[in-house]
Amino acid sequence: MAKIKPSQGAPYARIMGVGGYRPTRVVPNEVILETIDSSDEWIRSRSGIATRHWASDEETVAAMSIEASGKAIADAGITADRIGAVVVSTVSHFAQTPAIATEIAHKLGTEKAAAFDISAGCAGFGYGLTLAKGMVVEGSAEYVLVIGVERLSDLTDLEDRATAFLFGDGAGAVVVGPSKEPRIGPTVWGSEGDKSETIKQTVPWSDYRDGKGRAKFPAITQEGQAVFRWAVFEMAKVAQQALDAAGIAAADLDVFIPHQANMRIIDSMVKTLKLPEHVTVARDIETTGNTSAASIPLAMERLLATGQAKSGDTALVIGFGAGLVYAATVVTLP
Repeated sequence: MAKIKPSQGAPYARIMGVGGYRPTRVVPNEVILETIDSSDEWIRSRSGIATRHWASDEETVAAMSIEASGKAIADAGITADRIGAVVVSTVSHFAQTPAIATEIAHKLGTEKAAAFDISAGCAGFGYGLTLAKGMVVEGSAEYVLVIGVERLSDLTDLEDRATAFLFGDGAGAVVVGPSKEPRIGPTVWGSEGDKSETIKQTVPWSDYRDGKGRAKFPAITQEGQAVFRWAVFEMAKVAQQALDAAGIAAADLDVFIPHQANMRIIDSMVKTLKLPEHVTVARDIETTGNTSAASIPLAMERLLATGQAKSGDTALVIGFGAGLVYAATVVTLP
């Protein structure tokens, strides 16, 4: 039997650079209140959201991704032609094929990088980061671009009182590359498909086949209380498992970057994990809303840009959402 030559990559992987893009239009709660019976106080108390960004026609999934990626590549100190793979997590690119990652890879000027999309909802960034780490260590790519991008305003039912205020648009990206020391910990990830109905698209695209379209475009809907309970109780356990897997205690953390789903969920997780007061907690949701796969890299970029976090800090990141899926790991910030 012939022997297959083993692959040779880097000993470890790290996040080398981060970039973000938020659409120029800022949408306050007052705009949301034009179509639902609620109040600014109720929205803030239930979610912590004051404003969110909504994309214009020109701010497409690809355009936002390219803006965020350009910043991440520059922050990493490399050129686009050194990117060996592009991984895009999104649920709001409406063409089934080809993957939007191929267009992004081309327009960025990569040298025929491998490119593909993944659909893992709000855990998508964690899934992409794990795949990127594997590629760098395995040797199939020296540098991998991971993008989380959403135009959730396209999938928002503005008449749904339970969800109309939640979602925003934006893109976040990181470059993952080689490291001599562990800078991305083991990933604790998984799914609970028996709860898949708690967050879902209202109707499938197939309902629009052969001119049988419905009056209302598909939107994202969720069972708010069920999702809240799952996120608060189960995801705190997953976060602790990620800390344990990395050999990191809560007291060793500098930063906590959870998926920006709901301020009450974030605060409850901080309490359950018993995070010390010195740990900086990302609360980007207040001004960005829930941007699904983009929320963690966007929050990471803002913390670093504002000086609330610094290069070399140890951060716990966790994403969770539709599926229901989740992914958590400990990383060193770029």
